[in-house]
Amino acid sequence: MSLIDRKRGALYGLAVGDAMGACVEFRSPGTFEPVTGFRAGGPFNLKAGEWTDDTSMALALADSLATGWNPHDQATRYVSWWKEGAYSVNGTCFDIGGTTLSGLIAFTKTGDAGNSGSRIGQGNGSIMRLSPVSIRYSHLMRDQAARLGELADESSAVTHAAPECRHGARVLALLLAGLIEGMPREAVLDPSGPILKPLLNDGEIPASIARVVRGSYRENQPPEIRGTGHVVKTLEAALWAFHDAPDYSTAVIKVVNLGEDSDSTGAVTGQLAGAFFGESGIPREWISGLARKEMIEKVLTPLLAPAD
Repeated sequence: MSLIDRKRGALYGLAVGDAMGACVEFRSPGTFEPVTGFRAGGPFNLKAGEWTDDTSMALALADSLATGWNPHDQATRYVSWWKEGAYSVNGTCFDIGGTTLSGLIAFTKTGDAGNSGSRIGQGNGSIMRLSPVSIRYSHLMRDQAARLGELADESSAVTHAAPECRHGARVLALLLAGLIEGMPREAVLDPSGPILKPLLNDGEIPASIARVVRGSYRENQPPEIRGTGHVVKTLEAALWAFHDAPDYSTAVIKVVNLGEDSDSTGAVTGQLAGAFFGESGIPREWISGLARKEMIEKVLTPLLAPAD
């Protein structure tokens, strides 16, 4: 499997997982017909294959990263989505999270992307959109992994500046980059391995994130594992679904059937599974069934160009 296949998988995996979970978003587990593929409906009455805010924000982030690293530009593009419907599947902004919205409101008032994010809200809005950072900068895993973690932290802080969100973004970005660079899954997920051990040795990592990194997802099962919008629970659910999945579809279907914030848990799981199994490992009919696929391709092509 090629590096490009895994990079493309990390973004397409996000979009497919988002679209897969959109139909049962906000539903309690066990109250809906099990999801096995794209389905119309959900709280925003979407067509089958349409995606939500997770993918919209990922496309905005990807579009920005293709021009360089600039959190102010990232925030500006998020505002374009919020106010003008840019990067949206249907031309309007919908499903915007409360913490994301508060961060963008603050940014429009101050213009300071480094200090706009909420330091209180612990939603999953900065990890649901994250894979473009790892796609663009996966090469940093070879000798500058700490720098990649810093970039993920900065990308989170634009809207989500709570320690749980910033460290959750660091963890996910490094896991994704390790997978994109072709490391074995168990080596990437090993809490005593080269990716996660330095994070755990960081005295600033919140205990809740450290618990997940150390493997709570291997021990717990639903209802302890939940698909809520809290960043810690989302990260735990995504790793629970991904860590032993035999293929992309098994991981994503498993997590979206938890319900609740199913589009975002689908997006985060889809990033991991897509980075590991590659675009070629995502069922062809799911990629072809994505709405506005041309929007994804438009931002993906320049994102894959060599980064500085």
